[in-house]
Amino acid sequence: MFLPHLLSKTRLFSTTAVVEFPKLKSHSGTKKRWRAIANGKFKRAHAGHAHLNVVKRPGRKNHLGETAYSSNTQTSILKKLLPYGN
Repeated sequence: MFLPHLLSKTRLFSTTAVVEFPKLKSHSGTKKRWRAIANGKFKRAHAGHAHLNVVKRPGRKNHLGETAYSSNTQTSILKKLLPYGN
């Protein structure tokens, strides 16, 4: 008995063992603190801006509210900690 519709189906998986590297895990603490941006660097927020602000100078509070960007040295380390970040 010949069924042409069964022959036309292709396999969607490989029968040979494909050697792939294991998936890399992202560092959980880095994931929570840093975000990748388009130019390949990373950005983060400053700590200490949320509470106990009465004793802080206005200029210090303004600085803590700004976004901090990674330096070249930090960027190379962060790319290893967040392999799928960018």
